[in-house]
Amino acid sequence: MAALAIAVASPAQADDLRADLQADMPELMELYRDLHAKPELSFEEHETAAKLASRMKELGFEVTEGVGRTGVVSVMRNGEGPTVMLRADMDGLPVVEQTGLPYASTVTATPASGVTTGVMHACGHDTHMAGFIGAAQLLAERKDEWQGTLVMILQPAEELGLGALAMIEDGLYTRFPKPDYALAFHDAAAPAPAGTIGYTPGFALANVDSVDITVKGIGGHGAYPHTTVDPVVLASAIVMKLQTVVSRNSSPLDPAVITVGSFHAGAKHNIISDEAKLQLTVRSYSDESRKLLLDGIRRVARGEAITAGLPENLMPEIAVEETYTPATFNDVDFSNEMAAAFKARFGEERVMEWPPVMGGEDFSQFRRADPENVDSMIFWISGTPQPMLDALEQDGTPLPSLHSPFWAPDAEKVIATGAEALASAALDLMPRNGG
Repeated sequence: MAALAIAVASPAQADDLRADLQADMPELMELYRDLHAKPELSFEEHETAAKLASRMKELGFEVTEGVGRTGVVSVMRNGEGPTVMLRADMDGLPVVEQTGLPYASTVTATPASGVTTGVMHACGHDTHMAGFIGAAQLLAERKDEWQGTLVMILQPAEELGLGALAMIEDGLYTRFPKPDYALAFHDAAAPAPAGTIGYTPGFALANVDSVDITVKGIGGHGAYPHTTVDPVVLASAIVMKLQTVVSRNSSPLDPAVITVGSFHAGAKHNIISDEAKLQLTVRSYSDESRKLLLDGIRRVARGEAITAGLPENLMPEIAVEETYTPATFNDVDFSNEMAAAFKARFGEERVMEWPPVMGGEDFSQFRRADPENVDSMIFWISGTPQPMLDALEQDGTPLPSLHSPFWAPDAEKVIATGAEALASAALDLMPRNGG
């Protein structure tokens, strides 16, 4: 791993950075509202990318568009020193917005499903982009306070888990300076005041696999089931048996999830179909755990089919989506060092260690591409508005989650915290003249 080189800013520098950021906030909030009102789906972020690329050019970055289809890479070289990469994601979701915000999205689009839908920044990527631009402005204004190479990337298609890999395969680490450190933040619908920073050393987010199982059978009349091999009964047995892969094959100390999200079979009350289809999401952390779960799914499906008496030519067909989202691992020492710097800047009460989650994030790909030389960390920033926290405490009203049509974060606090955290981290990692 790259050697740590963190030099925490003085209180005077911290106050100066925050004051400049506050002066920029009206403009950043205007940008946020514009981005929120005009979301674009994964790999369709053409206007978003062009708009932000223009701002990065104005700040003096060398800007390359169209990396990984719609990604943007901005580079600022400022003498000898480490290379720090800061990332924001750009894509919205096929969700009809119901926040009631005056700048709510009314955009519609037709994704790969073929069903026209509303589009919304229901995961907060608009706050990520606004915070990213805020950090870029602060760092461009402070070139006399750091030395090294700053690489700032706008990534497409995080929601598909494909954008980071697309940028890497398009030469992110060969056409542009490869980072020693990679950083990003994500807003969170957390039971914590907006602006709270959460960090997770080690595994922070999970491997995400999509698995399709086609269960074969021998169809017939619903009145004569003994003349058939019912794929609905067989698929139901597979669903139930799959739960034992986690409860009995996986270690209780190793988090794992197998969820059957879709079960489709048949077309009429009195007809036993000859096929059933299952769609699964599978979550794990380590490569070893991932293999155990996927092997277990194959074993269970085949075993239940044999028990049902199906011949070899009617064994279930199992397809694991080839491109998956690998688990996000925050380098432990690096994460703890960055957390200590955040605590010194924001105060102990605003920075806390949070447990890992089983969601996915393809930020993982940036470390995975060169784990021996790239230290990385993604951290959370709570965006939960105070009225939502009050309602949760008073009567247990649940918080809307990310991807909810009702998710409207306290954008100002997320953006201000994110911009300051990214900018200060870069300054700490690239001290002028060695510190």
